[in-house]
Amino acid sequence: MYKRTVIELDHVEFSFNKAPVLMDVNVKILEGDFVAIIGPNGGGKTTLVKLILGLLKPTRGHVLLLGERPEKTSFRAGYMPQYATGEKGFPITVLEAVLLGRLGLTKKGPFFSNADIQKAKEVLGLVGMAGLFKKKVGDLSGGQLQRVLLARALVSDPEILFLDEPMASIDVGGQERLFDLLGRLNERMTIVFVTHDVGLLSKYVKSVICVNQRVHFHNAPEITKDMSRLLMAESCPMELVAHGFPHRVLGKH
Repeated sequence: MYKRTVIELDHVEFSFNKAPVLMDVNVKILEGDFVAIIGPNGGGKTTLVKLILGLLKPTRGHVLLLGERPEKTSFRAGYMPQYATGEKGFPITVLEAVLLGRLGLTKKGPFFSNADIQKAKEVLGLVGMAGLFKKKVGDLSGGQLQRVLLARALVSDPEILFLDEPMASIDVGGQERLFDLLGRLNERMTIVFVTHDVGLLSKYVKSVICVNQRVHFHNAPEITKDMSRLLMAESCPMELVAHGFPHRVLGKH
């Protein structure tokens, strides 16, 4: 069955103050994939996602999201950023926080319709926060805030869902439940998630991208010893779970 390419990076490079962050990135991601982006802190994982979403412009090369430049199609993607304590400083309710994810779709500026409100409540139920929609964001635990941020990313019915370190502030049981939810969502949308912990490569992952200035893509859900030599920088030890048993992978790109 033919699957369209939903993300494409062609000879992409990005520098900050002339210092290279990403070099010669060539990646194609197909519709329906469940991609884990792994690599050391500071290796360029978040930068890669921001380039795909059009939040950053490449120094060189071309990026396509859903077949066009990201600035034309990013509204069709959902983005859950890294957890930040600053999110809790806004004096708004859980429902209002989730409705912010509808701003790109509403034709009424900051005003939301009953349909928008019902959709927000629906996704809050999906992430297990249905009974807390009136609660102030500042009163949430870290794990609860993560679920609200996920609901905000889902409320626009995205074709692709990007999650940057989604398991931060969530206990092991919560991580399993979130992966089960992402597995169900993957039946109707492409999933791309960033993690520095390969122990979070769940049974749902289909492809792996390792980022450490250079980017290596492997269209497989597991990392063998041979793959680890290709995918892992020596400075990038990773905890890997395979067949239920954790072990540490060390290798070189």
